Amino acid sequence: MPRKSDPLATYNEKRDFAKTAEPAGKVGPRKGKALTFMVQKHDASRLHYDLRLEMDGTLKSWAVTRGPSLDPADKRLAVRTEDHPLSYATFEGTIPKGQYGGGTVMLWDRGHWIPHPDKDPRKTIEEGHLHFTLEGERMKGEWVMFRLKPRGKERGENWILKKVDDDYAGSPTGLTEKYLTSIKTGRTMNEIAEGKAPPRNGEGDRGAKRRGGGGGTGAGPPPPRSARSPSPSRGGFRDQMRAASATARAQPSGERLVTL
Repeated sequence: MPRKSDPLATYNEKRDFAKTAEPAGKVGPRKGKALTFMVQKHDASRLHYDLRLEMDGTLKSWAVTRGPSLDPADKRLAVRTEDHPLSYATFEGTIPKGQYGGGTVMLWDRGHWIPHPDKDPRKTIEEGHLHFTLEGERMKGEWVMFRLKPRGKERGENWILKKVDDDYAGSPTGLTEKYLTSIKTGRTMNEIAEGKAPPRNGEGDRGAKRRGGGGGTGAGPPPPRSARSPSPSRGGFRDQMRAASATARAQPSGERLVTL
């Protein structure tokens, strides 16, 4: 995806900030040693999950059409979108109809991401692959992403998001069908769309549990297979990438076409 000298130029050009509550795009300084990530569930013309990774003062962004899966056998399509400002990390609400991405946005997960210790993500993202560990409230453990070769007249960047087989691997439905409320406010998508005020007695799954529903089980993130939290492994990365690349093209062709 071509990048302008201002990495947020495309983001700003697509939005009318007099009409949308989204924050105006400004490149921000890094606020701490840890890199942030978040996932926003976005019900626009098609429901998807926006994965955002902090890098160089912006949020590198992908629309994961079916959401993340804990199953290492799943290769989830992730369409690269424009960089977003760091201030977007806490955005939750409704984008007006007629505006770019019009629809309901939920802050679905948040935390920190750790690049693979042997890889510079600034370099590998341009090469078309990323390997990292997520320390989120819902998404945890090692993940890989890689860019697919364009087909025909495709102009955008189609990537694949894949869970590495580690202590946090699990079922295909262990995330998107289990966690149905905002990690920030405990609201459902319908409650956000209706403008319902966040509950006073807590946030996210904890608040939903106290309210007696709306958050799936109300439990915390999927437990690891062992008590020790994994870190990015130095071995096996090439094998993971080769295996994933060899089977990525088996994705249904229809999934590659997405309107956000």
